[in-house]
Amino acid sequence: MKYRRDASPAENLGVYAVLKKAYLEITNICNLSCSFCPGTKREKRFMSSEDFRFLAGRLRPHTDYLYLHLMGEPLLHPELEAILSSAGELGFKLIITTNGTLLPKRGELLLSSPAVHKLNISLQSFEANPAGELEEYIFACAAFAKAAGEAGKLCVLRLWNQNGLKSLNPQIESLLLPYFPKPWAESRGSLRLAERVYLEPGERFDWPDMEAQDRGESCFCYGLRDQVGVLCDGTVVPCCLDHEGDIPLGNLFRQELSEIMSTQKAGDIYAGFSQRRAVEPLCRRCGYARRFA
Repeated sequence: MKYRRDASPAENLGVYAVLKKAYLEITNICNLSCSFCPGTKREKRFMSSEDFRFLAGRLRPHTDYLYLHLMGEPLLHPELEAILSSAGELGFKLIITTNGTLLPKRGELLLSSPAVHKLNISLQSFEANPAGELEEYIFACAAFAKAAGEAGKLCVLRLWNQNGLKSLNPQIESLLLPYFPKPWAESRGSLRLAERVYLEPGERFDWPDMEAQDRGESCFCYGLRDQVGVLCDGTVVPCCLDHEGDIPLGNLFRQELSEIMSTQKAGDIYAGFSQRRAVEPLCRRCGYARRFA
């Protein structure tokens, strides 16, 4: 954040906000149904490439790094090529999180796009793949990760299931060996498989849910502090875990981000977390935020 001494907290949060990243959901549709993902009850939709360019343009003054998801599988988008092109013209560094199932079809497009900076492949999605296809799935993800690293892009293979379904993790790691021979070096909690390619273990977490138990107001979150989320209908939410849009702050189609982040509601959320306190009911029901408490 950049602050001005003579400005109010709301003004500083809005007009002068510089974010580390923004999440722009280009679709809320997915081709899998994984147990660790809550999905969404919102109307299923794809954001048009024209709408993407408009919304991305409004985000551009606030961040260099743009994630193409919140819910949904971004590689499903029929206009992905146009979206990648627009992001590149706007000067964004794109981060794409995918379940990896569509990499055989869309991988070349990702590798050829100068805008794509990093790819996260959620290998824990194996649980939702058809039985008997684990080897084919892992080989496809590994081949792409190797090619991505060689193309100068960061690629992280995620296994965020350390306290959940992980019985196949040793088999998954063995299937990676033909592409990434050991030894694998430790690097900030991850394993470096090759130049720019990492295997990242992690714990499953409880997504925020209005029907979940209230965990109390004592917690911290980086929402509005270093990130913001935009759903595919333009609704702005504080963070990438508000999958149902339960904390709508405004709509980026109708308002500038600076205006939205300067509202009293956004200011209260930010100020609350500055005091390690959740002011929104949804935030008090978020398992992920507890790790920052």
